[in-house]
Amino acid sequence: MKSRSFASLRMTLAALAFAPVVALAQDSGIMLGTEAPAAEVTTLDGKPANLKQHIGKGPVVMEFWATWCPVCKELEPAISALTTKYAGKVTFVNVAVSVNQKPALVQRYVTSHKMGGIQYFDAKGDATELYDVPATSYVVVIDKGGRVVYSGVGGDQGPKIEAAIRKLLP
Repeated sequence: MKSRSFASLRMTLAALAFAPVVALAQDSGIMLGTEAPAAEVTTLDGKPANLKQHIGKGPVVMEFWATWCPVCKELEPAISALTTKYAGKVTFVNVAVSVNQKPALVQRYVTSHKMGGIQYFDAKGDATELYDVPATSYVVVIDKGGRVVYSGVGGDQGPKIEAAIRKLLP
C-alpha cells in the first residue's frame, strides 16, 4: 500500500514539474493552456449563437460582465481603449451574465455606453459554467489556436490584458 501511495505521489510531483508556473498560481477560472470551449449564448435580440464561432480564427478577448457590476464599470475604459487600438487584429467578445439582467437592459447599456465588440447574453449560464467564471469583470484572452493564455478579474487588469494581446500579435 505504501509503495502505491509513494508511486502516485511521485507521478503527481513529476506532472507538476512540467506544468506551466502560471497555471499553478491560478486559483479560479478556466485553466490557462486549455482549449477555449464552445458555449451556447444568445445575441441581444434573442438569436442563438455559440462562442466557438470566434475561436481559432485569431486572438480573442472575452469579458464576462454585468450592467450592475462596479468593477466592470471600472474596467470599461481600458476595454474600450483596447477595442479601438486593436480593431481588426483582435476580436472582442462581451458576454453579459444573466444574473439580475435582461437582454433589453443590456442592449440599452451597450448603446448608451457605446461599447464596442460583439455582444452576447448568457441566458442559460452555459458560458459562465464552461469558462468557470468566478466573478463579473472576468476576462479571458484566447490565442489564434484556441488556447486560453490569460484570465483575470478586476477593474485594474487593463495593462495585463494588453500585455497578453501583445504576445499574440506579430
